[in-house]
Amino acid sequence: MDYITILDHRIGQGYPTYIIAELSANHRHDFEQAVTILKAAKAAGADAVKLQTYTPDTLTLKSDNECFKVTSPPWEGRTLHDLYLEACTPWDWQPRLKEIADELGLQLFSTAYDDAAVDFLQGMGVPAFKIASFEVVDLPLLRKAALTGKPIIVSTGMATLAEIDEAVRTIREAGGSQVALLKCTSAYPAPPEEMNLRTIPHLADGFELPVGLSDHSLDLAVPVAAVALGACIIEKHLTMSRAAGGPDSVFSLEPHEFRAMVQAVRSTEKALGAVHYGVSAGEATSRAYRRSLFVIEDIRAEEVFTLRNVRSIRPACGLHTRYLGDIIGRQATRDIQRGTPLSWDLIGNSRRMSQE
Repeated sequence: MDYITILDHRIGQGYPTYIIAELSANHRHDFEQAVTILKAAKAAGADAVKLQTYTPDTLTLKSDNECFKVTSPPWEGRTLHDLYLEACTPWDWQPRLKEIADELGLQLFSTAYDDAAVDFLQGMGVPAFKIASFEVVDLPLLRKAALTGKPIIVSTGMATLAEIDEAVRTIREAGGSQVALLKCTSAYPAPPEEMNLRTIPHLADGFELPVGLSDHSLDLAVPVAAVALGACIIEKHLTMSRAAGGPDSVFSLEPHEFRAMVQAVRSTEKALGAVHYGVSAGEATSRAYRRSLFVIEDIRAEEVFTLRNVRSIRPACGLHTRYLGDIIGRQATRDIQRGTPLSWDLIGNSRRMSQE
């Protein structure tokens, strides 16, 4: 299927890019801050806000063993349980946030990380589900989400082509008929040289599904390039201030940056347009200033046209330049002033080469 539908948004090629603001941990466990981010997302032009629905205990174990410690920035040295405890969004907030999003005219859904989260979100009435890159290999979770019948957006960070294929087949076999994929680089922040955006059209061609970008970079050129390559979804983290800190702040956009990204994406959509040759509406007046053939020196009647007294110049009032070879050597039918555009009534039928 080349598009999916989330409420009143049809998402796919030929439709406006669906822009998702990721709340993630940027609320810093302050409900009012979460509401402020929702309002900022709406003001910046986002179509949807996405939450994350998990608890630390459903994602990992509380353990100090080395394998439970994060070894890479920006969370290096922390245990997984400690990180997820700080980053999680309280479940009792989420129905309230959805009500506020509905009032704002924003769609709100969430990433489900386990069966309990799917059931909770289904009861909350979310219009879609997100599957995170790290869960793309959790086939039972994919089946559970697919059984809801809701559209599913799957991030593909770290996934091989075979793993993506298995995930899509799992969803489809469980009855999920609306699936979209997001190209994702699971590095935080993600450097532009690791984005590999050419994967976007490859995924779209290979799976015949809508494909977008889950972007953890801070470079606004990245989502613009993704849209130019066919991305129909852009997901970016939004924070009110990177300086305020938080687990996800270093790869989140501030509201003015998010707004600039949305504007750049919308301009890119307009610029892509359709395959078109010829004169556009905006070019109509410019066409008059193309080159054509003009007399550039005064010519007497019966004088021969030469490369010295005829030339291709702007504007386009004279004969087409393709006729220059036909005109040279013919005689003027009357006196012609310098600056006169050439027309056939000024050109005699007989050809006589100049003696010059």
